[in-house]
Amino acid sequence: MTADALQRSVSAVGSLSGDAEYRVMPHNDEVEQALLGALLVNNRALEKVNEFLRPEHFYNPVHGRIFEAIVKFVERGQDASPITLKSYFEKDQDLAPVGGGQYLADLAAHIISVVNVEDYGRTIYELHLRRALVALGEDVVNDAYAHNVDVTATDQIEQTEKRLFDLATAGDYKGGFIPFSESLAQAIRQAEVAYQREGMVTGITTGLLDIDKKLGGLQNSDLLILAGRPSMGKSALATNMGINAARAYLQSNGKEGAVVGMFSLEMSAEQLAGRILADLSGVPSDKIRRGEIADTDFQKFVEASQQMSRAPLFIDDTPALTMSAIRTRCRRLKRQHNLGLIIIDYLQLIQGSGSAGSQGSRVQEVSEITRSLKALAKELEVPVLALSQLSRAVEARDNKRPQLADLRESGSIEQDADIVMFVYREEYYLEREQPAPRPEEAPDKFAARHDDWLRRMEETHNVAECIIAKQRHGPIGTVKLHFEGEFTRFGNLEQYRVEEYE
Repeated sequence: MTADALQRSVSAVGSLSGDAEYRVMPHNDEVEQALLGALLVNNRALEKVNEFLRPEHFYNPVHGRIFEAIVKFVERGQDASPITLKSYFEKDQDLAPVGGGQYLADLAAHIISVVNVEDYGRTIYELHLRRALVALGEDVVNDAYAHNVDVTATDQIEQTEKRLFDLATAGDYKGGFIPFSESLAQAIRQAEVAYQREGMVTGITTGLLDIDKKLGGLQNSDLLILAGRPSMGKSALATNMGINAARAYLQSNGKEGAVVGMFSLEMSAEQLAGRILADLSGVPSDKIRRGEIADTDFQKFVEASQQMSRAPLFIDDTPALTMSAIRTRCRRLKRQHNLGLIIIDYLQLIQGSGSAGSQGSRVQEVSEITRSLKALAKELEVPVLALSQLSRAVEARDNKRPQLADLRESGSIEQDADIVMFVYREEYYLEREQPAPRPEEAPDKFAARHDDWLRRMEETHNVAECIIAKQRHGPIGTVKLHFEGEFTRFGNLEQYRVEEYE
């Protein structure tokens, strides 16, 4: 950079910031003194600020230490007054410049009222946030100037967004106990929504009647795990649910369904779009891949694209995303488009925060990921549907229907999830068990075995099972679905209803 360019940069910064060298960080000594004085006079006032205010939020470090001492004394059941704290700070050199132990008495003597304690606390916290914003802004500028080849500009933006969001939510003290009457009123409103809606669905529809009936739809703040062995169709089922939710949102003008954000960590966005195109157009996906498309199929493609072009479905196919990046992108989509449903395909492909060199550390990483997914569902108040692989133990059993114990790598998946579902297709295994003649076997016995196999194949043809193995707020059971592999499409199986096989 030339001297002239450097001077222009300095001038620009000076014009934006004014006389930066004379600037003082946002603070208010009088408010800090008023708060401490009120607490020293009336310890019970601490209840109004103790939930959100911390010693580090004070600009004056001496005030932060006095506040910390008051909190310690009150938590031990002792009286925190200028007299009791005087000996605590008697030999404290940091208190000497402001008057030593006498400063505590001065704080209490000049207090006018304890009524405004909460307002004082909020002001102190507000100023702390402003100082944190200044520091964050300086870090952003310095990091942008420091050219680190290992950190891209996009990485810096994501880190900045995360820090901003953490800063915005760290002091959220609006939680806590609420009267049961409020919870009861909310439950009644949900019941009213279910009563007024067709299908009795209170959550986000999956478009699959029996699953909606069993779950009541996908509920806000729930973590749902959809697991299965490879080739069972779990990605197809999750994609179908996402499409149906997005289409329902579009068709009802936002009253039903949801804006869907889908993280496809395994397939590219183009591959996923190809599956969706096959589903909606009725053209087999393998023919689309091979280019065996008739002229009439293009009209079907146009109609299918018109159906989905306006649907609020967003796909992110970035591989090996971290939970931090997923959180950042979901928060952004929530802010920009009112995100209502998150789908992640699949959980084991999320990059952990630590090293995954050993099996033990990977188990811990998966546990951390599931906890983070549940926290994300609660934070954004949306359902999170995460796909998961199953262990190979399934293949070693005669009955290959999945169980909760088959969830791969971590028991925390079962623990953290509100709902655990398995996809199972018996037809997949039967196709690979076609009987062959045995040595010295009578032809009629072989024919009987083969006929039995054909009968079972016919019964299971295009039939899939969604096994609801855990539901925190409802019954478990099995839902049978129609599955068309050539279109990677799941649908309702009319001849089966939930009541018949509960």
